[in-house]
Amino acid sequence: MLETKLKDVAEPSFSRHETFHPRFGWLLKAYTALTNPDIGNDVFLRDNATVTLGVGKNMVNAIRFWSYAFKLTVEYPKDPTSRANVASPTWEARWLLDENGADPYLEDTASLWLLHWWLLAKPCYTPTWWVAFHAQSTSRFKTADLTETTLRHVRLAGWEPPVEASVAKDADCLTKMYGRRDEQPAKGSRVGFEDMLDSTFRELGLLEPITFGRANSVDSWKFTSTARTSLPPALVAYACLDYAARAGAQQGGSIAVARLANEPGGPGKAFRLREPEIVNALQEVAAAHPQLELIEGIGQRSLGFNAHPKDLAWDVLDNYYGGVRARDGFPDREIWYAMQPPGMLREMRRRGRTDLLDQPTLDRLAGALV
Repeated sequence: MLETKLKDVAEPSFSRHETFHPRFGWLLKAYTALTNPDIGNDVFLRDNATVTLGVGKNMVNAIRFWSYAFKLTVEYPKDPTSRANVASPTWEARWLLDENGADPYLEDTASLWLLHWWLLAKPCYTPTWWVAFHAQSTSRFKTADLTETTLRHVRLAGWEPPVEASVAKDADCLTKMYGRRDEQPAKGSRVGFEDMLDSTFRELGLLEPITFGRANSVDSWKFTSTARTSLPPALVAYACLDYAARAGAQQGGSIAVARLANEPGGPGKAFRLREPEIVNALQEVAAAHPQLELIEGIGQRSLGFNAHPKDLAWDVLDNYYGGVRARDGFPDREIWYAMQPPGMLREMRRRGRTDLLDQPTLDRLAGALV
């Protein structure tokens, strides 16, 4: 049931962004520093982190958080007796942000859709974001409404209640991330480059202001339902297959399109897509991938697949970006994690991060460290 969903998909984490939404270039800054042998996994702990990353102290913490929230890093103890955590990049970060990766400068809007999907996917470290997209009863809301709804779902999850102000900061940060600036633009004007540079996720067009209050600030918001012209069918298919895998589907299975469109946590709610739009995207992708098909049943359509949906999801995604995994020197998942510090694997195993590495491989690699 919806009331139990939050504790099943998210972790209690609030206002760790220091009120900063993700800015252009931040994720690449983090990946570049973490993979630089002269800097490394303790970059966020260093006294000179502000110089290394070229931002203020609070922004260092924000970059650290957003890298983690987008599933681009794993944090783990610096040493077995330390309470300080260092960070290492995930295979997904290597795939996307490396100089020889899919899109290190996030020039393709598809990459922003992908990061948006990863942000909301289990395990979600931004529960207020998950509630906003998946658990609100209406597409229109005020930040106070989102704060109240999130607190209600926190209580239903059985978590220790956070300070209300922390959830309110989350709600405000979310609107700044996806919606345009508070100031009401002049009639006929368009959102400028500076606004997009402040938060590239506004380019997705998911959120728009609907009323303005005092001092021309936005009073209420609405998730849009316009055509997602910047969302490629391949990204829709990836998210559908990834969701099927996270829902427990195995090789030779299927999932109803109605579930993909309407279930909390699914791509329909995350991308604000209707069932016909999902069907159109899947039909286009299935035409080029014989392992996928749209199955017409009595009263419903389903997405069928004859291999593990997670593997197919990555085949579709990687193909869209020109075959990143086939490039010279690109490591597969097992090789990548075997090269990382032992503490990272131990933490992945402790937290059950099967979204990053399948359980048998995780057990084998982490077990070899004991």
